[in-house]
Amino acid sequence: MGKRRFGLPAAVADGLIAVGVAALMLGDGWSGEHPGTGPGLLGYALLAVGGLALAARRRAPVAVLAVTGLCAVGYEAAGFDVLTVAYLVAVYGAVRAGHRVLAVTASATLLVALQLTALVFRDGPVGEVSVQARGTLELAWLIASFAAGEAVRQAEQRAEEAERTREETARRRADEERLRIARELHDSLTHQISVIKVQSEVAVHVARRRGEKVPEALLAIQEAGREASRELRATLEALRNDDTAPPRGLADVPELVEWVGRTGLEATLTIEGQRHDVPAAVGRTAYRIVQESLTNIVRHAAATTASVRIDYRPDALALRIDDDGKATPGTTPVPGVGLLGMRERVTALGGLLRAEPRGEGGFTVRAELPVERTS
Repeated sequence: MGKRRFGLPAAVADGLIAVGVAALMLGDGWSGEHPGTGPGLLGYALLAVGGLALAARRRAPVAVLAVTGLCAVGYEAAGFDVLTVAYLVAVYGAVRAGHRVLAVTASATLLVALQLTALVFRDGPVGEVSVQARGTLELAWLIASFAAGEAVRQAEQRAEEAERTREETARRRADEERLRIARELHDSLTHQISVIKVQSEVAVHVARRRGEKVPEALLAIQEAGREASRELRATLEALRNDDTAPPRGLADVPELVEWVGRTGLEATLTIEGQRHDVPAAVGRTAYRIVQESLTNIVRHAAATTASVRIDYRPDALALRIDDDGKATPGTTPVPGVGLLGMRERVTALGGLLRAEPRGEGGFTVRAELPVERTS
C-alpha cells in the first residue's frame, strides 16, 4: 500500500496511471468510429470512469475489476470500438493481488458479454476487424495481462520470503549470542558469587553460635552476596527469554534503599508526583541508576547519609540520588564503568544524566527519563 513506485508514493503513481489510461481510452474513442450525442456522451463517460477507477486497483482490486468490466460492456453497447485497456490493467492488478481464479472467471464472462453486445448492438463487422478477430485479439491481451500480474506476484512473494528468511536468520543469531553470553556469565561469575555467599553465611552462622556480635560489614557482605545471586539469576533468565520479563524495576527501589540502610548508612526514599505506569525500559533503567549510585556511595563515598528522590512528572521520570560523602565541588569525578553504563542507558532512552559533586559537599546523580503516556 505505502510502497513507492519510481520515486512516487504508490497512491500518486496509481492516480497518474489511472488518468493516463482514461486519457488514452478517451482519445481512442474520439479518433475511432463513435455515435454523436445521446449514447455517445454516455460512452465517453464510461470510458473516463473505467480508466479513473484504476486509481483504487491496489486497495480494492476486485471492485475495480467489476467496474472496468461493466464499463467495457457499456461503451461497447454505446457504439465505441475501443480496446479495453482499463480492464486489462484491472486484470493485472487482481492477479497480482492473488485473485487468479476470479480474474479468469470474470475475463471469460466479459469476453462472452462483449461478443454478444457487439452482435446485438451492431450490424456486421466493425471497421476492418470482424467480431471474431476482435475477440481473439482481446483474449491475447487478457492472457498477457494475466501473465504479467502472475509474474509480478511471484516475484514479490520471493522477495518477501527472502526478507523473512533474513529476519529469521538475524533473530536466530541474536538468540544464539544471548545464550552464549548467558553461558559465559554463568561459568565465570556464578561460582565466585556462590563462594562469597556461602563463606559469608558460614561466618555469620559461626559468630552467632559463639554468641559474638556479627559485624555490620559482614552482614552487608552476606546480603550483597544474596542480592548478587538474585541479580545474576534474573539477568541470565532475561537473556534466555529475550528480555520478555524485566528482572527489576521501580517497585524494587525501596528494597535497594533498605539494603543500603543495613550497611550502616542512613538512607531515605522520597517519592513525589502522582504515580503512573512507566515503560519497562524506563523502570529498569531507573532501578539500575539507583542501584549503581547507592553501590558507589557505600563503596567509595565515605558518606553517612544518602537520599533517593523519585519524581513522577507528566512526561518524564526524574531521579536524584545525593550523599554527604567526601566529594567536594573542586574535584572532577573520574567516570568509571558504572557511570558510563548509566549514561549509556539514559542516552538510549533519550534522557539526560548529570553526575557531579554538590556545592555543599558530597555527590549527586540526577537523571531525567522521558515517558510517553498512553492515556
